[in-house]
Amino acid sequence: MKFHIKFLLMLIISTALFIGCGEKKNEEVKEEGQEHGKEEVVISDKAMKEMGIETQVIKEEILTGVIKAAAKLIPDQDFEAQVGSLVQGRVHKVFVKEGDNVKAGQVLMQLEGLEIGELKAVYLKAKSNLDYYKAVYERQKTLIEQNIGSQKVLQEAKADYEKASAEFNAEDNRIHAVGLSHEDVLENGTHEHIGGILPIKSPINGIVTERNVVIGQLVEANTTAFRIMNISNLWAEGQIYEKDISKLSGKPKIEFTTSAYPKERFKGEVILVGQTIDEHSRTIKVRATFNNPVNRLKPQMFGEMFIPIGGNIKGIVVPSDAIVKENGKSYLFTVENDLTLPTGRHVFKKQLVEIGSELGGKIEIKTGLKEGDKIAYKGVFFLKSELLKETLAEEE
Repeated sequence: MKFHIKFLLMLIISTALFIGCGEKKNEEVKEEGQEHGKEEVVISDKAMKEMGIETQVIKEEILTGVIKAAAKLIPDQDFEAQVGSLVQGRVHKVFVKEGDNVKAGQVLMQLEGLEIGELKAVYLKAKSNLDYYKAVYERQKTLIEQNIGSQKVLQEAKADYEKASAEFNAEDNRIHAVGLSHEDVLENGTHEHIGGILPIKSPINGIVTERNVVIGQLVEANTTAFRIMNISNLWAEGQIYEKDISKLSGKPKIEFTTSAYPKERFKGEVILVGQTIDEHSRTIKVRATFNNPVNRLKPQMFGEMFIPIGGNIKGIVVPSDAIVKENGKSYLFTVENDLTLPTGRHVFKKQLVEIGSELGGKIEIKTGLKEGDKIAYKGVFFLKSELLKETLAEEE
């Protein structure tokens, strides 16, 4: 009986000790799991070498590199013209067609209309009056010099001359405003055969990119008859993100590439950084100008602008290979100190970061890292794989 009681007591004590040890072990595993959960991976020195994992300490650097922005070529507004008429008339003749090269002052078409004839007639009348009153005034001045003239008559002649001069200047401005020159009004150098013909001339050198008239068409003052474009100079417009504005300084020299000429980089210069942010895309307009002497580049071509940045701004950058992108987010692996681990074992923690611009093989880190942090910059793929294995194991 005593033997059975003694055996029973020993069995109870052993069971209690076994359960206690099991609970302690489970607690240790649980604590380690909390410390090195699915956001962390523990790797030995040997495994790091086999996987090619390398680390570096982060420090602030001068931010230098380029911002790459999608861009489209558009005409330079200083080298583009819409041509029409300020007076109404019917198309009498058309001398050019779409695609023609034209020179400044070249006649594109002729308009015929009553209003044009009236403008010429009024101008010629004003010129005749001016010539007459100028001659009278000159004659009175000559008589005064010969002491046979009258000061009163001289003053009247002078007043008539000044009035005629003012009327002529007004009519002269009118004919020039509608595009007529003295030669256009004085056909063959005379006042004869005053026709209601208005030559419409090109204001710039360029190419006719639009022709919107035919013979006999009535042209109003708001009609755009031709569009002339000189593409020896073009603009490239792109958008950069709001966060990159502070990196731009002055008017940097930039490069433009397009799929039409994949092996070439065209040189340009920034001439405008917009003043407003697009509320939807949070971007701002950047415009650059390019010389296009042989017209190889064409308006509406798409490409990319490469805008240099930096030189006076410091920030944190990491090698591009250190960044892992997943579900629209970016993260990397930081090296964490853990004194509870044996020597030769290291903890890599998954760290969410906000990235900025790509700077020649490096990526700017806006938030999530600070100077002095240590990260893995090679072998990141293996760390990601190990993290995935541990996550799947925990789920099982």
